Amino acid sequence: MFPAKAITLVTTVGALLSGASAWAQAAPPFRSLKGNPAAGEKVFAQCRACHVTDKGVNRVGPSLHGIVGRKAGTVPGYNYSTANKNSGVTWTPEVLYVYLENPRKFMPGTKMAFAGLRNPQQRADVIAYLQQFR
Repeated sequence: MFPAKAITLVTTVGALLSGASAWAQAAPPFRSLKGNPAAGEKVFAQCRACHVTDKGVNRVGPSLHGIVGRKAGTVPGYNYSTANKNSGVTWTPEVLYVYLENPRKFMPGTKMAFAGLRNPQQRADVIAYLQQFR
């Protein structure tokens, strides 16, 4: 009834669509991951171009000492973007997990140029590392 080429095309499209959901799956929730601070220190090497974990030391980006639990845009002496200062965000581990995947998508207008950490485990690890600096 249908030509072989049409059946092949429909089968191929169907296979692609059924596999598409795997591509579109969301990252696992933060609470399901166990962060490793030692692994996070290695991931943080990407952040060191702009950030340090020393209290009161700002570079291109603000100090990340005490970032977990802090309100966005509040490190003294750092010139934040309006988007960051007015975001109303508190940097909980769960919020950092989402933010670090794609900072500019999370907070349009941020000065942060970093494209983000797409790997969920790396995000959990770097958050575990940052939690040590209180």
